Amino acid sequence: MNKYIIIVALGALSFGMLSSFAKIAYGEGYSPAEITLTQALVGTLILWSIALFKKFKNGNKLVLDWKLLLAGTTMGSSAYTYYLSVAYIPASLAIVLLMQITWLSILVEWIVFKKKPSAVEIGSSLFIILGTVLAGNLLDLNNATISFTGILLSLLSAILYTLYIVFTSKIGKETPMFEKSALMTSGSAMIIFLINCEAITSSTHLDFGLLQWGTFLAIFGTVIPPICFTVGMPKIGAGLSSVLLTLELPAAVFCAHIILGEKVTLLQLLGIAIMLGSIIYLNISKAKKEKVIQNETAVC
Repeated sequence: MNKYIIIVALGALSFGMLSSFAKIAYGEGYSPAEITLTQALVGTLILWSIALFKKFKNGNKLVLDWKLLLAGTTMGSSAYTYYLSVAYIPASLAIVLLMQITWLSILVEWIVFKKKPSAVEIGSSLFIILGTVLAGNLLDLNNATISFTGILLSLLSAILYTLYIVFTSKIGKETPMFEKSALMTSGSAMIIFLINCEAITSSTHLDFGLLQWGTFLAIFGTVIPPICFTVGMPKIGAGLSSVLLTLELPAAVFCAHIILGEKVTLLQLLGIAIMLGSIIYLNISKAKKEKVIQNETAVC
């Protein structure tokens, strides 16, 4: 089991470091639109290559699910707004705001699916918001690194990412992993291109350097994490997997501090600890509740 814990953890860490490297790419003159589109296109190419190889190898027919393609647009628009927010605010703040997906998903389930949140979910959500205020240093409104445009973009990214999570949990359950990922990444690339069509077609930065950045980000953000999660999660269970996914937050903050030199205060570290503790406690509580329900169902 230890091997699979490491595999899932590596997937989460891989996700977490992306924003810092995207910010380095901006310093070299590339725009968020160029970076996200190249990443999506390279990721799509790699995933389709794997998916088609497995299809032909097993002799199965390829079935295109337009719902997955449509759901991929939420992934693409979330990635674009997140990378765009990093151009305005520190990478460490962007990831803290993105982690609002925990309580946003609870809110969406309540509004859309009429699933009333439990006391544990409400309490955890309040602590996550408190941790966010501290971790993002949002009490210091005179802080020059705080851009309201960047904050709004990052929160929009969190909302879109929440929709992506809800969609992927409800559709395409019978679709093979690589095929599902390839379809969603295709939708991601299409929406990014449509949003930035004019800027992309008139860009003067479509060079080998952009391809290098796109390939690097695609491998560590589009290809490796899904493979790690698919291999490891079934072996260790949903509860432990959810806990390990929280590693994305400290990984992003650590990379921003080491690679970009972003300052992290003790108050911010306290906020991060509160957020991680709340998310971990919420996921453990959910896992225990699901286990009880499964045991009761088995007895019946």
